[in-house]
Amino acid sequence: MGTTGSGASGGGERAALASPGWEHLATPAGEDLLARIAEALHEGRSLEQAARALRAEGADPELLAAALTQTELRARAVAKFGERASAMLFTRAALEQATRARVAALHAERFRSAGCRSVADLGCGIGAESLAFLDAGLDVRPVELDPLTASFAQHNLSLAAAHLGAEPPLVRVGDAETMGPGDADAAFLDPARRTAGHSGTRRLASPDDYSPSLRFAFGLAEERPTGVKLGPGLDRELIPDDAEAQWISVDGQLVETGLWFGSVARPGVRRAALVLRGAEESAELTAAHDADDAEVRSLGDYLYEPDGAVIRARLIGTLADRLDAGMLSAGIAYLTSDRRLDTPFASAFRVLETLSPREKDLRRALAAREIGALEIKKRGADVDPAALRRRLKLRGPRSATLFLTRDEQGRHTALLAERC
Repeated sequence: MGTTGSGASGGGERAALASPGWEHLATPAGEDLLARIAEALHEGRSLEQAARALRAEGADPELLAAALTQTELRARAVAKFGERASAMLFTRAALEQATRARVAALHAERFRSAGCRSVADLGCGIGAESLAFLDAGLDVRPVELDPLTASFAQHNLSLAAAHLGAEPPLVRVGDAETMGPGDADAAFLDPARRTAGHSGTRRLASPDDYSPSLRFAFGLAEERPTGVKLGPGLDRELIPDDAEAQWISVDGQLVETGLWFGSVARPGVRRAALVLRGAEESAELTAAHDADDAEVRSLGDYLYEPDGAVIRARLIGTLADRLDAGMLSAGIAYLTSDRRLDTPFASAFRVLETLSPREKDLRRALAAREIGALEIKKRGADVDPAALRRRLKLRGPRSATLFLTRDEQGRHTALLAERC
């Protein structure tokens, strides 16, 4: 993703200044210092011990502080980039917003399968998408507004290109809307959705403030195959009629809404929920339009909690058909059935009993059942699960899941259940 306020419209004045020392991390001196810290950690020393030793040797204080923070970021980045993270460079904001490598690879495959040979990555951030495009054999044209982030992207892409035996792409520094996609076959945009800076940013409330702007992104989509990565909570009213909208969850966490146009959109697909688990497991629901909700029915032996991608794609009705299930209550994203069917699109729970939703009654009921570990889930109930858990004063060797929701009549109810 483009650095907050970068890779985008708004002008160079929005690019935030880097903390002292950060601009030297991509230099030989910075790389050497990072390597020495990594070696010390490999030998079993702590980060603090490595820092003390390097200070005693006269390491530049600002560069050392930047290298220590970078080492911590690399450790966090393994979850998104795997072993490749150990040699990459990140800013806090860019790492937080960067696409996971597995998801970026799926983006790249769309362009490759559509016959695209070159892709403009407009607002490339630290290069997560561009890395995937390179791996897929595409000619990538990255653009990034923020100079520090652009230098980190150049470092990351140069390493990847060297590994592939290819020429590294040049990261152009500038405004994505001004520079545009040039002669690239296709375009990919990940508009910045947070305020400018390398750390301590906040989320922008209005899509009008995204950069590049949605107007620019959707304009490109009228000219060439285009992908636009947006937040999972995107206002669905903003989705163009001709876009394929795909919501993706990774290990239960909803991570993005992808809008796809032209040849990178699949024929007949306008709504999709892609569920990724672990390193390889994946499953997807697709439809030509939003699905109607299933009929409300009485509580069965099992309750299903649909994955967030299914909920956001409004494909709960499609899932209900597969599970022979109905809605627990109108407008609430829980399904219920008399039998259990395995599905990657929902978590299944066996209903143990129905309890009174009154807090005093719940405390007595849970104490009588010796439940000391309680997972609390709620839909259609105005309650803070963490605060309620404290007030319930749980004690005992047993565990369970409590659903605070509404029944088929719309009345508040509490369901005690266990995960299947």
